[in-house]
Amino acid sequence: MTGSSARRPIFAFWFFFPAAATWAALAVPLALLGPLAGQGWAPGLIGAGHGHEMIFGFALAVIAGYTLGPQPASVLLFLGGVWLLARSAWLIAPASPVAQILSPAFALFLARYAVPRFSAAKKWRNRIAGPLILLLCLLPIGFWLTGSNTVVNHRGPDTHQLMQAGVLGLLLLMTFMGGRIIAPAVAGTLEKKGIALTARVQPRIEGSLLVLLSVAVLLSLGDVLPELVAACLMASAALIIIRLARWRLWRCPERPDLLMLGLGYSWLAVGSGCLGAALAMGKAPVPALHLITIGGLGTLSTGVMLRLTWQRAHRRPPPPWQVLGIAGLIGGAAVCRFLAGSQPFNAPPLLWSSAMLWSVAFAGVAIQTVCLIRPAHLRRK
Repeated sequence: MTGSSARRPIFAFWFFFPAAATWAALAVPLALLGPLAGQGWAPGLIGAGHGHEMIFGFALAVIAGYTLGPQPASVLLFLGGVWLLARSAWLIAPASPVAQILSPAFALFLARYAVPRFSAAKKWRNRIAGPLILLLCLLPIGFWLTGSNTVVNHRGPDTHQLMQAGVLGLLLLMTFMGGRIIAPAVAGTLEKKGIALTARVQPRIEGSLLVLLSVAVLLSLGDVLPELVAACLMASAALIIIRLARWRLWRCPERPDLLMLGLGYSWLAVGSGCLGAALAMGKAPVPALHLITIGGLGTLSTGVMLRLTWQRAHRRPPPPWQVLGIAGLIGGAAVCRFLAGSQPFNAPPLLWSSAMLWSVAFAGVAIQTVCLIRPAHLRRK
C-alpha cells in the first residue's frame, strides 16, 4: 500500500453503520432479558437506560455514519473508540463517572466534526440540520445532569422529558433529512421515465414542519402546554402525509429501496399523529413514541444504511428482497410494541416478538454492511 492510499480518508459509515446495527440488534433483547428473566445484568439498559442507548448510542451512531463523510483514519479511530468505550461503560456501569462522562463526550466530539459541515448553506432551512444535530448531541449532557447526585436543586427537565424531547428531536431531524434524501431520488427516477416531479423539497411544507416540530421539542423540554404540543404533532402528521403523497412514490415500483424510505417516512406521520392524539387525550405517550423510534427510525436508518453501502460498493440499489424483508420485520416490531401498550411487561409475548423482529432485521443489516466493505475497498483500488 502506498503512502497516499494509506492516508486516504475513510467514509465514516463503514464503521458506524455496522456498529450501530450490531448495537441495535443486541441492546433490545438485552434490555428485556433482565426484567423478564429476573436477572439484573445489563443495568445500563434497564428503565430509561434503553431509551438512552436508542437515542445516544444507536441514533447518534447512524447520524455519525451519514453526516461525517470521509474522515482521516485517525479521526475515525478516535470517534469510533470513544463510541465503543461509551457503550461498554454504560452497559456495565451506567452510574459510574466513566460512563457518565463518555456518552456526552462522544456526542460533543461528533458535534465538533459533523455540525460545521452544514454551516455553508445560505437558506435557513438548509442550515437547520447543524443545529438539530447539535441539539441531539447536547441532550446527553442534560441526561447526565438529571442523574447526577452532585447537582443540587435541579430544576431542569427530568429524564422522562429529555427522552421525549430526544425522540421529537429525532422526528424533526428525520423529517428534514428524509425529505432531502427521498425527493431528489424520486425525481431522478421519474425523470428517467419522462415524468416531471414538480413537488420536490416543497419548501413551504418543509418550513412549516420545522417550525411545528421545533415548538414541540422546546415545549417538551419544559413539559408545558401539552395541548399545544399535541396540536403541533397532529398538524405535522398531516403535512408529512401531504408531502409524501406529492412525491408519487407509487410511480417507482422498480425501486423498492425508495419505497422503503417512503414507508419509513410514513411511520413518522403515524407516530407523530398517534403521539399527538395520546397527549391530547391525556394518555401515556410511550407506545406512540415507539412508533417513531421503531417504525420511523428503524425503517429509515436501515433503508439509508443499505442504500448508501450498496451504492458505494456496487453502484446500484440493494436487492429488493433485502429492503422488503427488513422493512417488514421492522414494521412487525413496531406494531407488536405499540400493541404491548404503556405497561409492556404485562404482555411478554408481544414484547419479545417486537424485540426479536427488530434484532433479526438489524443483525441482517450488520452482516450485509460488513460484507460490503471488501467490494467497496476493491472498487476504490
